[in-house]
Amino acid sequence: QLVESGGGLAQPGESLRLSCVAPGFTLEYYPMTWFRSVPGKEREGVACIASSNNSTIYKESVKGRFIISRDNAKNTVNLQMNSLKPEDTGVYYCATDNFDRQGMCTMADDYEFWGQGTQVTVSL
Repeated sequence: QLVESGGGLAQPGESLRLSCVAPGFTLEYYPMTWFRSVPGKEREGVACIASSNNSTIYKESVKGRFIISRDNAKNTVNLQMNSLKPEDTGVYYCATDNFDRQGMCTMADDYEFWGQGTQVTVSL
């Protein structure tokens, strides 16, 4: 139901832009979160955007470097990742659901709908 794209290999300092599409969903009405999964660690929320007012929340380590945004014309939610670091490496997932969250997003991984993930590797 959710499909991520845009991952790949980047060198430190470079940028990547991830996109999440959802055929059958009008994403502007849903809170969305990007998560990162790394082997041996719990999946963590990286950035989320509310549906009520598009307010955003970021993991501390990505503040000032990552930007989550909506493109309602394309029905996508994007994650612009700048000044990438090796510790940004991981599989990135977008997630959402239609629970009554009162328009708020969450960094907790308790969403119902997930994409298949896209690999981001930051390395020299």
